[in-house]
Parts: sequence; C-alpha cells; structure tokens
Amino acid sequence: MSQPALWWQKTCSSRFLVSCHRLRHKTSLARQSTFASHSNGSIEILRQRFPIDDFTNITPAIVSKTHLQLHTTPSHPLSTLRALIESAYSDFTHVSTISPLVSPYKNFDELSFPLDHPGRAVTDSYYVNRDMMLRTHTSAHEVEMFRKGETKWLLTADVYRRDEIDASHYPIFHQVEGARIFNTDASGMKEVQEDNERLSNLLATANIVIEDIPHISATNPVQPGHDPVFSELVARNLKLSLNNLLLNVFGDVAGISKKQPLRVRWIEAYFPFTSPSFEVEVFFQGKWLEILGSGVIRQATLDTAGVQNKIGWAFGLGLERIAMVLFSIPDIRLFWSTDARFLSQFEQGKINIFQPYSKYPSCFKDVSFWVPQDTILHENDFCDLVRDTAGDLVEDVKMIDHFIHPKTNRTSLCYRINYRSMDRSLSNEEINHVQSQVVARLKDQFGVEIR
Repeated sequence: MSQPALWWQKTCSSRFLVSCHRLRHKTSLARQSTFASHSNGSIEILRQRFPIDDFTNITPAIVSKTHLQLHTTPSHPLSTLRALIESAYSDFTHVSTISPLVSPYKNFDELSFPLDHPGRAVTDSYYVNRDMMLRTHTSAHEVEMFRKGETKWLLTADVYRRDEIDASHYPIFHQVEGARIFNTDASGMKEVQEDNERLSNLLATANIVIEDIPHISATNPVQPGHDPVFSELVARNLKLSLNNLLLNVFGDVAGISKKQPLRVRWIEAYFPFTSPSFEVEVFFQGKWLEILGSGVIRQATLDTAGVQNKIGWAFGLGLERIAMVLFSIPDIRLFWSTDARFLSQFEQGKINIFQPYSKYPSCFKDVSFWVPQDTILHENDFCDLVRDTAGDLVEDVKMIDHFIHPKTNRTSLCYRINYRSMDRSLSNEEINHVQSQVVARLKDQFGVEIR
C-alpha cells in the first residue's frame, strides 16, 4: 500500500481482524514482550520509563531510532524536502520537533477511527503498552494543534508502522501534515474567496495541467451541518493550495517546458477524518506517482479540539516516497545510512541525484518452520524479529511457501531473507551467524519447530 493510503488509512470492518487480535493476545504477545528492551517490567523510551503489558510489541531496534529525527538533520534529503514544502507555506506555523509517544485515544479516537479499524491492531502498530504507543501518522496531533489556537500550520514528524521488509518499506518514515481553518461567518467566506482568487492567479501563469474532479459529489459528500457552498469553497481552496505546493516541489526538477507541463490529477478518496476527501497524483518520470491524501476536516475533530464555528482542510504526505523519486534514492534504508559516501552527496536546499557508490552481492537464506497450533504468527511479527536481529543488513523478506498439513492441520511457513549491506560485502560466515540468531529467536519467542 502506498504511503498516502497508509497515512489516511482506509476503513474496513473485519470480524476476522478482531478474532485474530484476541487470539494473538492469548499466544504470541506474551512472548513478544521479550522484544522490548526492558527491566523490572518496564521499558525506557526517550528518557521516559513505561510499564509493559500484553500489548507491548516495540523492539529495541525501533526504540534506538526514536530520537534521531532525520527530517531535522542538516543536509539530509528529508530535511531539504521538508524545507522545500515549508517554503510553499511561509505564513503557516511550522512544527518539526514533537514526541512520537501518544495515547491510542489521541492516535485514533480523536480522529473518528472506527473501533475495528485495522490500524489499531497490534500487528500494524507499535504499542508501548495499552495506554501508550508510537504515533502511526502525524494526524495524531491535529486536535492538539487546533486546541492551541493554531489556524494554519505544518507539522513534520517521524511516524511508526509495523510493516513488511523491502526497498520501499521501513517501520519508521516521515510525514508532513498541513491544515488550515476558517471562520464560518461572512468574514471567513470572504477570506476563502480572496485566497482562492490569489491562488488561481498564481496557477494561471504556471505551466501546469490539472485533471480535476468535482469538489463535492454523491460519493464524496459534504458533511451534515456544513454549508454546501462554504464546504465547496474550502475544498477548492485545499486543491488550489496543494496544486501550488506540487508546482513548488516538482516544478524545477520535472523538466517542465511549454511542451511538457507538470501534470496533476485528483481522485476521490475515503478517510475516517475528512469529507469530502481526495488523493492527488503527479505524472513524473513517465508514470503517475501518488503524493498525498487530503480533505475537509471532520467536524467531530474540531469539536473535540473545542474549536467553535470553524471549517477547514487538512493534508498529509510521506517524505520518503517523494524524496526517493526526487533524489533517485533506490532503497529506503539509505535514509538511515551514516556512511559518508551517502551523506556527503547532499547539501541543504539542493536536490542532488544520488550516485550509487557500489552494489554489493546478495546472500539469500531460507527458514522453514511449523507454527504452534495455538499461535498466529503475523508476517509483521516475523519481519520485526528479523529487523531486530539483523538490523538494516536485510534488503527484503518474502514468504515463499505456506502449507497446511492435511492430516494434522499444522501450518508450515517458509521465508526467504535477502541479506545485502548498502555499505560493504557480507561474508557467508557472518550471515550464517545472523541467520542462526534469527532461527534461535523464532524458536524462543514463538515456539516454532524448525523443519
């Protein structure tokens, strides 16, 4: 799933999810608490200590990165992209340092996430315990920002999701959240109309082609209680604002000319916390690239923040997805590299094309095992175990076999782990040692039987 779709997670109701969630708590979570670096029943994160419980699933590998905040590191590609986005919203409040520790209520309930939303599951999110987690999206701070009285702001931060292992997925990535709200009186409507005119004039002189859709439709409706005229003006303001942002980010690097304008297209979407809702794509380097999710803010979110008589919009985008394209960075692990051959290629404020310094050989290792009958081993459990054991030496992990024995009903899984360092050659002896640690932890934490 793409980062925008992950950020504005789509709602799905699933009894299977709930049943798996319960069974998982009966089985693997007790073992998984051993992932966390803890003593005396507690875990330390960002100099704070928290008690652990049956929800605890955060690993030492994740904890060790919670303080890094790559988006604030000078000359780092993510820092340059953040600054480029902020330059398009120079009159907004900019926030870039805020703790990733939030409550599940703040991460989900304040934003009207359904109780059975898959993002709540321990298989998808990192929980410190039942009452504390690592945010899964920057939207977790929307209510907080509005409650502070901010009316237009950008917030950039690291977010955390349990995920697969490959060149485009990492359990930590970075997002920019933007929002703006207006008064719902005549002065507010005048403000929206004037800003729409200003933004329209800017776009009229730009070399951009926009494939638009209706701001409001039967399948992308205005919220009950919202004035349809005002809601449509706000949705238009959102689109105009983001079209200008995309021109600011991609305009100088897309090879734009009179024969080749920047192409943008809008798509209807659904998100729990906005309506109407939209995704937007940019045609870049010969293909459509999904950039972000956005929409008119749910009134319930503003009500929770105690903001009265306001209407507004919000958007969110993933920095890594865009930076990998702009800087031609082929592997998401490189953002975390401390190798001077990577870091020295970049300068704050400049978009430089990454020059690969080497391609080291892969080393494939398979592990096949029987899963205990009372256990559900989610693929994200396996990937977290591999990450915590081997770190960024793993390029990708793929399930290559799934078998249920017809007589015993036992489940057998086989995963292929592709070890490849970004910085050096790996010896077979070294990888054999790491692989043996993976196998040992599988047996210890999940009680599997190696085949």
